[in-house]
Amino acid sequence: MKGSHRKGFLITILVLTAILLASAPVSADIYMFVDKNGVRHFTNTPTSPKFHLFVKGKRPRHRTPLNKKDYDLLIKKAALKFNVDFSLIKAVIEVESAYNPQAVSPKGARGLMQIMPFNFKALKLSDPFEPSQNIMAGTRYLNDLIHQYKGNIKHALAAYNAGPGNVDKYNGIPPFQETRNYVQRVMALHRIYRTSS
Repeated sequence: MKGSHRKGFLITILVLTAILLASAPVSADIYMFVDKNGVRHFTNTPTSPKFHLFVKGKRPRHRTPLNKKDYDLLIKKAALKFNVDFSLIKAVIEVESAYNPQAVSPKGARGLMQIMPFNFKALKLSDPFEPSQNIMAGTRYLNDLIHQYKGNIKHALAAYNAGPGNVDKYNGIPPFQETRNYVQRVMALHRIYRTSS
């Protein structure tokens, strides 16, 4: 790295660090990608998989609701709007985030239904940590996948976890242990919620 480029890069890091510190305790992850001209692009809401985590922000800790029924009204509203089984949505939320609206995965998925930033625009999601928005967006996406896989819930769940490309590639649930475990856990909770409601 040339001296001037190195100096510019270090200044950028210092500026980003200052922004993160100044915004504490409400800070955010910063993502970056380098385009074909060598220009670095930074954002806190990536809209493309080209962006990679650059600086991990610390989010304030929020206590996870002890009552799993805290979001039932929001879930029922989304279930009615998108014609998705209420019990299935609850099961997805439990496996995705354990009902923590501030959850952030190592890959950057956010909120109750763990939505990836590059899906925010298509799902009309402006604040992934706002429960109503997140549940609506996640249910919309789940509904799209259920239709895409002609009502096959297991394939839709596999696509929710591993992406539709992997489900299409393997013509079903991909051979990833994480995805297989995910589908099994959601389906088991789905049955429990259906029998208890």
